[in-house]
Amino acid sequence: MADRPRPYLALLRGQASAQASYRISFAIDLGTNVVATMLDVLTVLVLFRVTKALGGFTLREAMVMVGLTAFAFAAADLMVGNIERVKLYVNTGRLDAVLVRPLGVLPQLLLMDIPIRKAARSVFGATVLAVALASAGIDWTAARVGLVAFALAGGVLFFGSIFVATASVAFWWIESGEIGNAFTYGGREFTTYPINIYSGWFRRVFAYGLGFGFVAYYPALALLGRTDPLGLPGWVGYAAPGVSIVVAAVAAAVWRVGVRHYRSTGS
Repeated sequence: MADRPRPYLALLRGQASAQASYRISFAIDLGTNVVATMLDVLTVLVLFRVTKALGGFTLREAMVMVGLTAFAFAAADLMVGNIERVKLYVNTGRLDAVLVRPLGVLPQLLLMDIPIRKAARSVFGATVLAVALASAGIDWTAARVGLVAFALAGGVLFFGSIFVATASVAFWWIESGEIGNAFTYGGREFTTYPINIYSGWFRRVFAYGLGFGFVAYYPALALLGRTDPLGLPGWVGYAAPGVSIVVAAVAAAVWRVGVRHYRSTGS
């Protein structure tokens, strides 16, 4: 029964109906959520007001990274971001009710509080990416068209996995929200800019150790036909989205261990 889609679709329809029933509030939420993504883009534009290049990249080139990050993060936040609420379920014992249902724990938690109001952020992110790709002077080939789709899917999977992995910490430490934000929202900020502007252990840990450098930077290099200032070969840009599969596997393992570690309020 846990694999049948009908119960999950019912949860999704219920959430959509409930959130859209207050139309004015829903419309305001849609608008305010777009503002958050707009500010991220405006920050980059303001930065380029005082410099012609950042890490050797022009504004048009950097905007490709901004667009990839903006869409991937917004889509992941829409579909998976509400998993951050798991700490409330653990703290109040409401997770007990989720565990006794004949449905998957993670899909239930995602659909019970899915923030449909955040859909506008994904649309705005897609618009930013479309404009960036159109203005960057990319020499389009079949491989690069495929890379865009692969990079977007990989970015969504990557950020979604980060949301799940950091939320899983709540099974051991309920007050873990700030640590989670450092990797989710902090990671978004990291991927917005060329990683060669960072240095030392910070770049090694976030770009390569945690994989954030493979979300937007390396796919953007391949799309733009740029060589990597840090020395990695060109094929890395095409393989970079595959890193998300490894991150997803790690996140899934952490989640499973966390659920097994959970002790209900009745124990």
